[in-house]
Amino acid sequence: MKIVLKIKMMLHILIIILAVTMIVPLSWAQEQKDDAEELAKKLANPVAALISVPVQYNYDKNYGPEDDGYVNLVNVQPVIPFSMNEEWNIITRTIIPYKDQHDIPMKDMEEAGLGDITASQFFSPKAPTAGGLIWGVGPVELLPTASHDVLGGEQWGLGPTAVALKQMGGWTVGLLTSHIWSLGGEDTRANVNLTSLQPIFSYVTKTRTTLGVTTESSYDWEENHWSVPVIAQVSQLFKIGPQILQLSLGGKYWAASPDNGPEGWGLRVQLTFLFPK
Repeated sequence: MKIVLKIKMMLHILIIILAVTMIVPLSWAQEQKDDAEELAKKLANPVAALISVPVQYNYDKNYGPEDDGYVNLVNVQPVIPFSMNEEWNIITRTIIPYKDQHDIPMKDMEEAGLGDITASQFFSPKAPTAGGLIWGVGPVELLPTASHDVLGGEQWGLGPTAVALKQMGGWTVGLLTSHIWSLGGEDTRANVNLTSLQPIFSYVTKTRTTLGVTTESSYDWEENHWSVPVIAQVSQLFKIGPQILQLSLGGKYWAASPDNGPEGWGLRVQLTFLFPK
């Protein structure tokens, strides 16, 4: 009951915020319109030369054999570009998770704290190819930073990551992928051998609203199982004073998950802080 009340309260707050975000953009000067649309397109591009700090909240439920476990997860995901020379950028993308989980892995067990950090660095050309392809490749690292053993895998990991996409008008279509293998860690914990696939499919409207559908799929080669959350979300670009932000609200459905993993519907809310040059 408490969970339902919390979700209802959060949805009420989000409705108010979304209503405000639909009004605030109307106050933007007309000469800023093109810049705002370009910012919305850059946010759909994982290797855009744009400093941004997304703060993402996820709620997932039905964990465990009795489907009574649930997780509140907050990911802070700073994206920071660095110019190497006139032709190349390095784009750093880091995911810093904070977990609050209940009844996992057993009933009446609660734990909250920092999870394992994932860091990626993409080497990406500043200009698209002649065919309009935007791409980047580089390494991805898994860092065993969890504050409690049940919140992480206690393994160091390393592997390749790559992204390729095209932007045509308001459309962005592409794929972000990576694979991580264990380098070492706690001997009693499972090795990491994980492939991640994230299709990119979104559309930016003239009002700087972004409509998107994706999956953040992963395949565990050690356990031979898929995790496939399908996420549909709407995002709105807006300003509060000089600060440019984007608010996203989405629904998440678990099309596939491991035994005792999440099931059914979940929730995603994200607030992104933008710092354009």
